[in-house]
Amino acid sequence: MSESRSGVPLGPIAILAGSGELPVRLADRLVETGRTVRILAFRGFCERRVKARADAVVNLLDLSRIIALLETWRPAAVTLAGGLTRPSAAALMGAYSAYRDREHVAAVIARGDDNLLRGAVELLESRGFALAGVRDLAPELLAEGGLYGAVVPDPAARLSIERGFRMLEALSPYDVGQAAVVSGERVVAIEGPEGTDRMLARVRSLTRGGLLRRRKSRGGVLVKGPKAGQDLRVDLPAIGPRTIVNASRAGLDGIAIAQGLTLVLDREATVAAADRAGLFLVGVERAGLTDAADD
Repeated sequence: MSESRSGVPLGPIAILAGSGELPVRLADRLVETGRTVRILAFRGFCERRVKARADAVVNLLDLSRIIALLETWRPAAVTLAGGLTRPSAAALMGAYSAYRDREHVAAVIARGDDNLLRGAVELLESRGFALAGVRDLAPELLAEGGLYGAVVPDPAARLSIERGFRMLEALSPYDVGQAAVVSGERVVAIEGPEGTDRMLARVRSLTRGGLLRRRKSRGGVLVKGPKAGQDLRVDLPAIGPRTIVNASRAGLDGIAIAQGLTLVLDREATVAAADRAGLFLVGVERAGLTDAADD
């Protein structure tokens, strides 16, 4: 089978869709480039519009049906797009109905997010499916370096950015999230299984409750990037207009994202939202973040 310039085999692409906007954005981009797309959405994770567009909706743990569908579709490559964390309540209910095996389900939930994704990759590759990353299929969605909008981070914000990324890199072996909020030299919040939006809501509640002191500046920076050694074919961190809104509500100064390693969804709208909110948005090079798939 011939390959495109990115090294991805030519032919249909199967998108295994988790949460967030990425599955739709990626599908739209692939269709624009002439690719045929099939979407397999995970019940309990995918959003309503992804579910409506999907060719099939499955339970996360219904492995036999997932493999059977992919073998029927025979895609040139498979990609995982969107969040895939520990199962939600809806996903758990589907798992119980599919397996009736509480011990099996509990064992999957107990594993960290990285292990869930690693297990999915191993399963797909063991069945002979080629796995492609979003950065191979749509590299234009990745963050560029430098300033995006009209707002410039001040020296204090730049120090917070550096501290935040160093902390995320240091925490990489412990399978925590891909984002943190830093104010000055103080780490305010670290993303857990709840995701970035809920972490920002937590920061907002701390400010409202008086646990975080407001200053003339908003006093905080969101930093976001993948874990060191992470397989960048799956679960790349992403931001979009909703991230900007939530960061503004949390009282932050701006957002820093890892250059070439973070997805920027709906770039024009994201930058416009940052300018309206008075937040800076900057892409930062992080040489220490490596791709486990390339090692």
